[in-house]
Amino acid sequence: MILSETDIKNLLSRNDLEIIPLTPSQIQPASVDLRLGYHYQKLKCNQIIRYDDPVQYTEIENEVMIIPPLSFLLACTKEYIKIPPNLTAFVEGIRSIGKLGLFVQNAGWIDPGFEGNITLALFNASSQHIELKSGQRICQLIFAQVNSEVTAPYLGKYLFQRYATSSKIHEE
Repeated sequence: MILSETDIKNLLSRNDLEIIPLTPSQIQPASVDLRLGYHYQKLKCNQIIRYDDPVQYTEIENEVMIIPPLSFLLACTKEYIKIPPNLTAFVEGIRSIGKLGLFVQNAGWIDPGFEGNITLALFNASSQHIELKSGQRICQLIFAQVNSEVTAPYLGKYLFQRYATSSKIHEE
């Protein structure tokens, strides 16, 4: 079952769900808009990416970021999220941003028990430069109740992440 704004507000008021910082205007009929943070990671050039080796990134902190055409960038949400063990969430890019050619991805799924800022993979599929500003809406979270509370909430390698976090696939 997808949660409505009434369900989301109730969970927030009881501190069962935490989204910090959050303004009332971010709560939509069946989702919560999340905003872009200021921390980015860009893949370093001229490397061969292998699943069993750490990938090299350049970290960038800036309130404004330009993403060139056909470029990939990791970003993070401004909001820190804490999801209880009886909920899961889907991350979706905002339609208006997609219509500009900016694809927002994070693997699309947030497990029950996750806590941290959400790392987003951004890809500019357009032929134009796109300016990103910290604080602008970038994606939305859609919450769903799981049938029963999970017995083993998320304890993975991205738990408690605070910034755009690079791939840790080499740790598997």
